Amino acid sequence: MWVEVSSLEMSFQERPGTALITGASAGIGAEYARQLASYGYDLIISARRADRLKALADELSGQHGISVDIHPADLTKRSEVELLEERIRNEGKLVILVNNAGFGVSGKYVSRGVENHQRMIDVHVSATVRLTHAALSGMSERRRGYVINVSSIAGFIPVGGGPGYAASKAYLNVFSTNLQSTIPRFIRVQALCPGYTYTEFHTTTDYNGNEREVLPRWVWMTAGEVVRYSLSKLDSNKVIVVPGFKYRVVAFLLRTGIGGVLMALRGRFLGVKERA
Repeated sequence: MWVEVSSLEMSFQERPGTALITGASAGIGAEYARQLASYGYDLIISARRADRLKALADELSGQHGISVDIHPADLTKRSEVELLEERIRNEGKLVILVNNAGFGVSGKYVSRGVENHQRMIDVHVSATVRLTHAALSGMSERRRGYVINVSSIAGFIPVGGGPGYAASKAYLNVFSTNLQSTIPRFIRVQALCPGYTYTEFHTTTDYNGNEREVLPRWVWMTAGEVVRYSLSKLDSNKVIVVPGFKYRVVAFLLRTGIGGVLMALRGRFLGVKERA
């Protein structure tokens, strides 16, 4: 799954343009906005919560003197995805697309209504496919572009955990890897696979997990650390990017076939059975 391509001649830092980030109201998405703003990128930030987008836009435009447009959207709704696609096609300076929006569905698979799982697939998979497709034509014409698909270490997990969540992240890994092999080398694709990260993800009503209270502090990374590592690898020849040495070891072990053992240990920490 590790695909190498030739390095780009121009770093993403050398000629900032516009970056569009989904799920930008908090967590990793907001951190991408902050770090790209610090490099001089104008931003289009999208999420469901318009009030948070407005506050972030005011913060970043004031600090960095950049343009920040907000585009509230619920990516579970096809009509709102299509409006964002149109926005992407009309943006003549789009350099970076960050497909970050996402959420988890906790509990056993059959205990949650199927619409919960479908909504997750709509956001993680369908929206990513459509927004990436919308961005590629312009990037090809401009001969420059980056697509970051925020995946997860869960994409390497063969058993345990939420089957829909892990499967959707595995899709992003394979999609990103194969996409890179079929497009010009001046467009870079990255699948970012973080492990446990301090964000709102584990405290939402969709997820409602107890990892924050139970798992040891050393397993966690900050959103700042995750995004800095992502951007540091943006011009490298890696499609699959795993922040944190400990998680690169975990990813290696998961791909050797002992994922079930690791997930059993996780289940003992959490005090729950992870079978669907």
